[in-house]
Amino acid sequence: MLCFFLLPINLISAEKTSKTILFIPHDNRPVSFQQTADNIRCLGYEVITPPEKYLGNRTDPQGNPDKLAEWATENIKKADAAVISSDALIYGSLVASRKHNLNEKTSSTRAEKISKIHKANMKADIYIFGSIMRTPHTAADSGGQDDEKFINHVEKISAYTALSDKQEQDGLDSNEKTLMMIYKRQIPPQILNDWLSRRQTNFKASKKLIDLLKNDDIQYLVLGCDDNAKYSQTHKERRLLDKYAGSVKGKSYYSVSGIDEIGYILLMRAVNHLEGKVPFVSVRYANGVGEDTVPAASNEPIKHTIATQIRMAGGMQVRSDEHADLVFMVNTANDGSTGAANDPNNIYTANENTKNFIRMVQTAVNNNKPVGIGDIVFGNGADNSLMYGLYQHQLLDKLNAYSGWNTPTNSTGYALAMGMGAIYTDRVNILKMLEVRYLDDWLYQSNVRQYVANRLDSILSRGEYNELNDKKFRAQQMATAELRRLIKLYGLDEFEGQSYVSKASIEFPWNRMYEAAIIFPKK
Repeated sequence: MLCFFLLPINLISAEKTSKTILFIPHDNRPVSFQQTADNIRCLGYEVITPPEKYLGNRTDPQGNPDKLAEWATENIKKADAAVISSDALIYGSLVASRKHNLNEKTSSTRAEKISKIHKANMKADIYIFGSIMRTPHTAADSGGQDDEKFINHVEKISAYTALSDKQEQDGLDSNEKTLMMIYKRQIPPQILNDWLSRRQTNFKASKKLIDLLKNDDIQYLVLGCDDNAKYSQTHKERRLLDKYAGSVKGKSYYSVSGIDEIGYILLMRAVNHLEGKVPFVSVRYANGVGEDTVPAASNEPIKHTIATQIRMAGGMQVRSDEHADLVFMVNTANDGSTGAANDPNNIYTANENTKNFIRMVQTAVNNNKPVGIGDIVFGNGADNSLMYGLYQHQLLDKLNAYSGWNTPTNSTGYALAMGMGAIYTDRVNILKMLEVRYLDDWLYQSNVRQYVANRLDSILSRGEYNELNDKKFRAQQMATAELRRLIKLYGLDEFEGQSYVSKASIEFPWNRMYEAAIIFPKK
């Protein structure tokens, strides 16, 4: 076992054996479901997933938790490990965890089914990930995916509970105490009580998961703080759950900022465990605020989140690049801000900070280092100036990992998992994983999305950005045409083994433009 801590993976050889992992995501969004599962398949693993009809989706977030539990109990018999969303098993999906009307008995009973799944195959390690319910600041932050009654009062509820959390942590001055009481009086009591009651049900379900962990029905548990802040109801519950976890905290239990990336991180942990390896990861940041950046939708500096993500994925952070299996570079803004990718400020002209970062990447690649990039200057898409600079310096096909999707912590976790996975596969499969992120995070999220959004009014039918409806088919056509133009412009179909990328198309499975499915022709 000592060799895991003395030698990097690139100096360890082992015979590759085919393994099977059971995976239940927290909904059917492409990045949560198929894209994540396909990345593990690129490593030579079989990944078995439930019928999509059992998973929660936008129109039916409740999914079918009972069928998922039955499916998992039966199929874990042929798996070497299982990575399972507790949100899917208990509520139906991540979105349903915010909107359900379950009582505590039902949620506890559904959580208890994990014990039955474990007993069906005692040899398979079970990795569980769930969410600590989010506290969005505004209705726009919610994106229509929270309880409607709550959304009508979201700003006051967010402000009130933030002050309540601050009062417990640091105390309030007299003005803050007055402001907290004003906010509370402005919120209808029933609305606030309903929301807090739902949160209490979720909180007790999370405690039940910790109990199952302590009873060895779960081997590893991660609770993600879905869209939170330094002071928030989400952060308050995280503190209480960490305290309840006690001695298992930091060992087999973690809480961390983010949620959507955790399924991939735990799949990577399962792979590393099955391979018997501990990847070494060195982390480097852009100039400026760098590692102390507190990104949007997070309650802590990014350096703390990344350190936890590395441990959760089964890796070890090291100080030197010399023996690192992954040199992880984090693209941060000089001032530590994290804007929106569809903002006009997301331009193609690089500032000095971005130029310096690209030079860092170039130097590492020239020194034959395995490089991964977590791109967090913007949320919900790539930094155009970074990507164009990587293209100009012919670095896009030289990376081992990249991600710039959704929240900054989603991006770092996803890219870290991809970078660790790269050590188990060949260059063509690495490029296959990278292509999806380039097409989704860069071309679509930062460019095509806004291109089509600006032209939606020209489609003379019913629909809008968040509810495409009758505009959906034509919007998909427009998005696909623009995507293919950009693929050709940047030669993304010219990478080794990636000619099929030229025929990629875009679909909107959630009937909105916020996320896209990148569809490749079947071989």
